[in-house]
Amino acid sequence: MKFDLLKKDPLSKARAGSITTDHGVIETPIFMPVGTVASVKGVHQRELKEDINPDIILGNTYHLYLRPQTEILEKAGGLHKFMNWDRNILTDSGGYQVYSLSANRKIKEEGVKFKSHIDGSYHFFTPENVMEIQRTIGADIIMAFDECTPYPCDYRYAQRSMHMTHRWLDRCVNHLEKVPTKYGYDQTFFPIVQGSTYKDLRRQSAEYIANSNQQGNAIGGLSVGEPAEEMYAMTEVVCEILPEDKPRYLMGVGTPINILENIALGIDMFDCVMPTRNARNGMLFTANGTINIKNKKWADDFSPIDEMAITYVDTEYTKAYLRHLFAANEYLGKQIATIHNLGFYMWLVREARKHILAGDFRTWKEMMVKNMSQRL
Repeated sequence: MKFDLLKKDPLSKARAGSITTDHGVIETPIFMPVGTVASVKGVHQRELKEDINPDIILGNTYHLYLRPQTEILEKAGGLHKFMNWDRNILTDSGGYQVYSLSANRKIKEEGVKFKSHIDGSYHFFTPENVMEIQRTIGADIIMAFDECTPYPCDYRYAQRSMHMTHRWLDRCVNHLEKVPTKYGYDQTFFPIVQGSTYKDLRRQSAEYIANSNQQGNAIGGLSVGEPAEEMYAMTEVVCEILPEDKPRYLMGVGTPINILENIALGIDMFDCVMPTRNARNGMLFTANGTINIKNKKWADDFSPIDEMAITYVDTEYTKAYLRHLFAANEYLGKQIATIHNLGFYMWLVREARKHILAGDFRTWKEMMVKNMSQRL
């Protein structure tokens, strides 16, 4: 993997760059649509590629390990071939999913024993076998196995957990060296900064992660319920320490406003289920604010979904029609809203990149944050 830092914004920490892997170029800042189980929910690969057009999408180790299982993925020739996606893929390590199973898992130094949400069977994840699973899935960027702490989190628990994440990181790195890639292209490994909402722990973790000297770095354990201001404070502290010449990935974030604020703090990569999940509940993100399409006020609004026309659905359907589909609980409504939201998120990060390159990102960002705060 190669990362080129092309431009830094003069009035913020925002940066524009590009990441090159064997599956192509990723222009940063970038948003990665989440394709948890080898599918971005409700979207055909053709629409994903031609209309939403991301450089990279995300898959999930925990979910893919349980279904379709690694044996099937290996027979298919890896996740790219299995799902017919020839661009970049990043897989997260399953640490977050195991964290969210709090009632059905036991964390020990060796690894995590957990109960499948599908059939109740027991499984064990260790830093070593998660590296093997990610080798078999075959994503271009693979993540360290970490423990994601809850919010709020007691200081001593956060500290113990962070140290264990660091020990697990060393085990991931050592094991990865012994396990070759499987499909004839390189994989890049990113470690993850933890430390909950404690600045001293975040600094300590950022130092440890920076010293592991991998090709990119991630920040985990945020967007788990803490106020946005705390998220920004942690991001700022960590970005001061993480090396400038490597991409920085903020995991699981966030709203369009969160994304712009974190770009301004020096983040390059984002993923979040919000555009897809909120779409399925009738919430649309636009440059002028959010729309709850289920509201009665849209029942006779025959204007296009979004006059900006970022994707084809925006002008092909009206607000009244989309509201009707939601009222009738038609699948098509969820699909239209999903394509709209993902298209908007992609537009947002690409527009941010244009403004960073043009040198006026901060002014644009402040205007956008104000506009996007409105409920329409």
